[in-house]
Order: sequence, then structure tokens, then C-alpha cells
Amino acid sequence: MTNPRKKRLLALGSLGLALSLAACSGGGSGSGSEDSGGGANELTVWHYFSNDNQVALMDAYAQKFENSHEGVTVNNVFQPYDQLNSKVIAAAGAQEGPDVVVFNGAEWATLALSGALKPLDDYWADFDDADQFSDAVQHGMDDKLYAVQGYVNLLGLWYNQDILDEIGVDPPTTMDELESAMAKAKEAGYGGITLTGLPNTQGEWQAYPWLTNAGFTYENLDEQALADGFATAREWVDKGYLSQEAVTWDQEVPFQTFTGGNAAFAENGNWQIGAAEDKADFNYGVVPLPLGPEGKVYLGGEGEAIGAYSDNPDLAWEYLTETYLNADGELKARELVGSIPARNDASQTKAEENGELLEPFATTLNERGASYPAANLPPDVVADVQSTMGEAWSAVLSGQQTPEDAAAQVVSTLKNMTS
Repeated sequence: MTNPRKKRLLALGSLGLALSLAACSGGGSGSGSEDSGGGANELTVWHYFSNDNQVALMDAYAQKFENSHEGVTVNNVFQPYDQLNSKVIAAAGAQEGPDVVVFNGAEWATLALSGALKPLDDYWADFDDADQFSDAVQHGMDDKLYAVQGYVNLLGLWYNQDILDEIGVDPPTTMDELESAMAKAKEAGYGGITLTGLPNTQGEWQAYPWLTNAGFTYENLDEQALADGFATAREWVDKGYLSQEAVTWDQEVPFQTFTGGNAAFAENGNWQIGAAEDKADFNYGVVPLPLGPEGKVYLGGEGEAIGAYSDNPDLAWEYLTETYLNADGELKARELVGSIPARNDASQTKAEENGELLEPFATTLNERGASYPAANLPPDVVADVQSTMGEAWSAVLSGQQTPEDAAAQVVSTLKNMTS
């Protein structure tokens, strides 16, 4: 426990990380101009990061690569989260585009099916460290590899210890304890929980733990279980624990609300460790989401790929192997952002920085990690499935649909998609 300007109350434990499954996170700014390609000694990297620590990581990677490649310039170019895929696909349609794409890892199929990504098979076959990566962080189809993840992100329950002390409760380990604590927080004048209700993949990703906790999965399209999961979240809005404004929040805004000291809890990810350190002027900590036996948490993280029309694909591959896919590079991601390395050797390296805060996420990874997207979903329907669920989640939180109507519509639509 440390206490300069503030203390961090942390769950203790070791970081024995057994990576298994993986995929997306979310974020949304960075540096660079909207340039679709570069010259012979120039690399253009498109990304959607707005979190300061994630932008700092991109800058560190650029500096690292430029230092080891004299005369090379790396241009990090921000694209809004909800526009990155369409811009990459449009550029590929014009036979243009970035050298490197850093994107929501769960959406690799959308980009690959559109012809926007270059197959990595020849590069991967010659990559000495390929055996350090589990199959779960390698994404492809039709015997072609299109993207790899350098790290894994996932969700936990952040808590404001000052508020919990004031209302006399401990960090919750069950849903009943969570809801009781939120009720007491509201009575004391605070928000209960912050999360995103956007009608997109971010909303779907944050909805999934609560929906699976009720017994719904994409492998088991149980309409009543889905309605129950939706109803739980809608009750949080009705009782004033969760702001209905969540339907307009991406994953950054609810955490900004939390670090402002206005809510007892935040459902958010390990990548927010730096933001908590910088912004939260109160005691805080993290515990695993207090789910029941069936509750699962998607494993996320950005995918890294080479643009199909990169001017410098060989240089782009060198960039990836010296940054995202490099042991030191993955440890830099853990240091600056709090991401969990995908490489076996890097994941087993003891975390000196933020190790205690990472422990609840490591526990979640090992005990509740779920493949993202679900393994039974064909690549060509993943984007539509995510949109369908994200839109339903948002509609329920906003009051536009009842939990029952939303569940019936989702299950009907998903059955048609996957039949």
C-alpha cells in the first residue's frame, strides 16, 4: 500500500497468468495526421486510443522503433473508435491505407473479410518467437493468419474505498453485496456504478458479464436468461444506481465519473490503472466482478495487423515484432497501461509496477475468462451479433425497450444469423 497524495487499496496476490482466450477492449485520440500511407522510410499506424496512457504507449513504441531504425519516421494517426473500421475498409477499397492497424481485436473478421488486412503467414512462419503466443491471440480464417494480439485486457470492479468506508461496507464479492452497497451509496448521495451503455461493441462487451451471470451465452440462446440479465441492469437505472446517461458514454467517460469521486463502483478495465493513479484523489482498489458461477468476462485487447495496401509491409512487420509482439514491448504496455502480456515469457515476468492492482484481473482471466467473440459464431456474423446485442443493451438502459421485448428480438435475430 502506498500513500503519497492518495492511497491505493489493492488486492494482494501473485501474477501467475495462464493466458487462454482473448480479443477486444475499447478506447477511443492520439497524434498524427490522417495519412493513409508513407514513403520508403515512413510508417503510418492507425489506432483509436484516447486514454492518455494508451497514447503514451503508442508514442513510446514510435520512439523505440525510430531509435533503432535511423531515418525512419513512425506516424501514429488517431481515428475515432466508431470510424476506424470503416476508414480502413474504405482506404483498402481505393488500394490505400495504413501500414499498421491497431483495432478492436474482436473485429478482425470484419477487416479481413473486406480485404483490408495483409495475411501474416509468411512472416509468422519465420518469426522465432511465434511459439510464445497461444492460439487464442492469433486470429485468422481459411488457413490464413490476419492479426495477433500483444496483450489481453478485461473488466473488473473498481471501488472507491472512501465511499465504502463512509457507508460501512466492504468491497463486494457477490451480486447481493454489490446491490446492497449501491443502495447505501445512493442513500448517501453517490452514484452506485458507472459503465457504458453505448449501442455498439463497447456496450456489448460490458453487458456480457451481467448477461452470462443470468445464464445467457451465445452458445445457449436462453431468452428468459437474457431478459433477466437485461432486467438487472434496467433495475439499476430505475433505482438510481446507474445513470441513464450511460447510453451516451464510451468506456472512458464512466471511468472519468468514477475518478471524479462521484460513484462507489465502476465496471472498467485494467487499462485504466494509469488514469486512476493520475486522477483519483481518494483511496481505491479493484476486485473481480462479483458474478455467480455462470458469470463470464470477455478477454479483450487490441489486435495488430498490417494493412493490405501497406507501402512498407516488411518494415511494418519489423515494427510489430519490436513493439507489440516483443517481450520488452509487452512489458511496457503493462507498465504504462496495465495490460496483461500475451507472450508466455512476458506474462510470467513479475510485475513490479501495478502488480497488486493487476491481480484481480489475473484472477478473472484464469477463473472467468471467455473467448471474445464466442467461438461458435462464424466470422462473417460477428459484427452483426455484436451490434444486435449492443443496440439491445442500450435500448433497455434508455427505457426504449423492455427487457422482455429486447431479449425476444435479440434471440430471434441471432437464431436467424447463426442458423
